[in-house]
Amino acid sequence: MTFWVWFSVCIYIALGMAIAVTARRQLGAGMNEFFLGNRRVGGFVSAMTYAATTYSAFMMIGLAGLTYESGVGALGFELTYLCGLFLVAFFGPRFWLVGRKFNYLTHAELLADRYQSRTVGVTACALCLIFLIPYTAIQIMGIGYLVAGLSKGAIPLIVGMIIAIILAIAWSNIAGLRSVAWTDAFQALIMVCTSLAVLLVVVRAGFGGFGNFFARMNSDIPDLLTVPTGKGLWNVNMFIGLALPWFFFCLSNPQVTQRLFIPKSVTAFKQMIGGFLVFGFIYTLISVLWGFAARLLIPGLEKADMATPTLLAMPIVPTALALIVMIGIMAAAVSTIDSILLTLSSMWARDIHKSVINPRISKERELAISRKCVIPIIAITSFVFAWWAVGKTGLAFMIAPLSSAASAGLLMAVPTIIAAFFWKRATAAGAISSMIVGAVTVLGLQVTGFKPLGLWPAVWGLIVCLILFVAVSLVTKPPLEKAKKFMGYLHEELPQGGFI
Repeated sequence: MTFWVWFSVCIYIALGMAIAVTARRQLGAGMNEFFLGNRRVGGFVSAMTYAATTYSAFMMIGLAGLTYESGVGALGFELTYLCGLFLVAFFGPRFWLVGRKFNYLTHAELLADRYQSRTVGVTACALCLIFLIPYTAIQIMGIGYLVAGLSKGAIPLIVGMIIAIILAIAWSNIAGLRSVAWTDAFQALIMVCTSLAVLLVVVRAGFGGFGNFFARMNSDIPDLLTVPTGKGLWNVNMFIGLALPWFFFCLSNPQVTQRLFIPKSVTAFKQMIGGFLVFGFIYTLISVLWGFAARLLIPGLEKADMATPTLLAMPIVPTALALIVMIGIMAAAVSTIDSILLTLSSMWARDIHKSVINPRISKERELAISRKCVIPIIAITSFVFAWWAVGKTGLAFMIAPLSSAASAGLLMAVPTIIAAFFWKRATAAGAISSMIVGAVTVLGLQVTGFKPLGLWPAVWGLIVCLILFVAVSLVTKPPLEKAKKFMGYLHEELPQGGFI
């Protein structure tokens, strides 16, 4: 089995590399070209890169593991993300329009210009750097779990993690967004097709069909089909604490908001959102059903995140299919890693280096710093964090809660982002203070494990953030001229209702 795992990984690398190199032939010059595909990406590729960027190792490993451990509440938790997609339908056109009008590269640059403050951009960038490092590490850990589990330990977890980070660095460097978007399209199709195929095989071979599968769920694990479960999981506070960052994920995560800048037209933008919704709903159901199947067939696992690798290693799953699914999950994680590397490197180069360190830097030098310095540094930092997390906990971290915890910190930028489009009275001081104090609140509560009144860190962080943002904005001076220009342009371009 170990040989075939290595063989499959090599085939995947070869195909991904071929796609990335082909994408390089269309690579133009400049930051917009490298990081945004010159804002000329078609609808299908936009939808697939959006999906692959969003759905990572979290799904088939993290969400399946969460379902295995806590039951049907995991489905409701993940569906809050799809519910939050109405935010993209409303805010997405605004990002797309102002991105083209004012040539924004990142959402931090958008905020810095809208609030007329470099410090706002730097603060938003710092927030992303701090909280996306753990999120990137989660993807690296997910690949390590998968490869180690499927090879039954013959391939060490650390080797899988090294493979992940090398691929992400290579593909994000070869042709930037074009490389990542094209490989994402390839990877997204692998993700959903292979996972669906294995689910059908497992249900048929393990249960004799979906009728028996659902009957077994009702008879063997009825406590996992209720909320809260028999173990007291998925109470209201837990659900809100995990789901709140997920609901606003599409606005708070820069690797996602940067995707809102790339469609080449209004039609492509609509295709991106529609394609992502269909993909997301199917992939969510597959991941949850996969978790239930694992619970029935392999109960008693010490580590819930090992449910998928263990299930794939069972005799009822044909080896060839298990290997293809392994590649699909690896593809999901790698696509998220390289998207984050691209986004964070663009933010560092544009929102910190050019904004603060060297405003006169040339475009060529700015791009070189992003590619040759920032991408490797962020990748290595994420790898070290993943290594530390695995070594410190002995696989005790669950990927799903850790993903939501990372997103809780990014949630602190949401009031600033929403107000940028709708509240002329919002100020830079309000934005800066709310993001910093909110993030510190989240970090403090997460580190200590303290939950005042039973509320989770994301909830307290958002409460503190909102109060501070509004209060400070009301007593400080807003950039009214820029706010009027910014909102006036959107009012002229958007039809009534704000959707396109």
